[in-house]
Amino acid sequence: MKAYREMSREELLALKAELEAAYEEAKGKGLKLDMSRGKPGVTQLDMGMGLMDALNSSSDMKTMDGVDVRNYGSLEGITEAKHLMADIMGVDQENVIVCGNASLTIMFDAVCRSVTHGVMGNTPWCKLDKVKFLCPVPGYDRHFAITQHFGIEMINVPMTPQGPDMDMVERLVSEDEAVKGIWCVPMYSNPQGYSYSDETVRRFAALKPAARDFRIYWDNAYAIHHLYDDRQDSILDILGECEKAGNPDMVYEFCSTSKISFSGAGIAAMATSKANMADIRKSLAIQTIGYDKVNQLRHVRYFRNREGLMEHMRKHAALMRPKFEAVLGVLDSELDGLGIGTWTHPNGGYFISFEAMDGCAKAIVAKCKEAGMVLTGAGATFPYGIDPKDSNIRIAPSFPTPEEMKQAAALFALCVKLVSVDKLLAC
Repeated sequence: MKAYREMSREELLALKAELEAAYEEAKGKGLKLDMSRGKPGVTQLDMGMGLMDALNSSSDMKTMDGVDVRNYGSLEGITEAKHLMADIMGVDQENVIVCGNASLTIMFDAVCRSVTHGVMGNTPWCKLDKVKFLCPVPGYDRHFAITQHFGIEMINVPMTPQGPDMDMVERLVSEDEAVKGIWCVPMYSNPQGYSYSDETVRRFAALKPAARDFRIYWDNAYAIHHLYDDRQDSILDILGECEKAGNPDMVYEFCSTSKISFSGAGIAAMATSKANMADIRKSLAIQTIGYDKVNQLRHVRYFRNREGLMEHMRKHAALMRPKFEAVLGVLDSELDGLGIGTWTHPNGGYFISFEAMDGCAKAIVAKCKEAGMVLTGAGATFPYGIDPKDSNIRIAPSFPTPEEMKQAAALFALCVKLVSVDKLLAC
């Protein structure tokens, strides 16, 4: 099949009739497919059920330091959990605070604390006329929701396969004191699956922000979420690079076990400098007497160490890989060469990013929904839900089965074709 743009109007009209017939047939199947969010599948969750047996009523409930996890204390988390979360992020455990069940909560608290009380003695953001955040796009909708919730102005920064457009980041950060932060998913980014290059990480570490309270919000959500044993991305330790560059306090790094153990019942952590930790501790000591240490101990007893984590994640990869390959196989066979879309081929993470023709994303998502498949809303990967080109669609293969993913990908490709033909006929 030749590229759609090379077709005559008569050829496009004939193709449209053929595609519409196929679409009506697909609608008649009564499909119910959900690719809207990066939820772990049931089989993945079942794989971690041994976590429930890691502690019982006969278990020793004391940590290696002799702390009874049933009681108050250990504000920054038990030592074993600090080690475990440090292993995930690739940082020193002395720089880690282990919190509750979700990294999103820690990020929300970090922004909220900056708004109400400021960062390390600087003016609280609520007392400033303007506060801005840089947002690599397409990106994670829940990041954008946090900054929008606090009335922070968000500025789009284009993503590249090496990470955010660093020329733009460096310029905006150095010129505008109102720029207080940037959202980053540095490893297998949401939704494109890109991992930041060494040069990008070093340029982040060497930033010269106009604002003394500028922080990089480094959401390392997919640090060990590889799909392949022989094809794995890696990134530099941003905390270490900032230390080398003379900017030790510039990063808040986050991670969790939400997509390792149980979503909503895992453990989450933050890694940052000693000075930042001291500043955070002032509020944290008022906010809580200590997070759920029983759950922390449960995770440590089950996973043991980095080797235990990686062994578990290899099992995850064995379940995730066929789902990704089912989608990519259909997209490659059905859409390659037609000139109506491009898509990423990530080595890990939870998403595939699809770029449709400009002005087509919303129509594709609506067509899919009409035929029984739910996708993340078009525009969700941009601040304020506004994709300027109306072209990006996030595909989440994790929850359905591989067979369902083949069905979903085939329907998606059909909708892409149909909407693209309509777009070209309207030109």
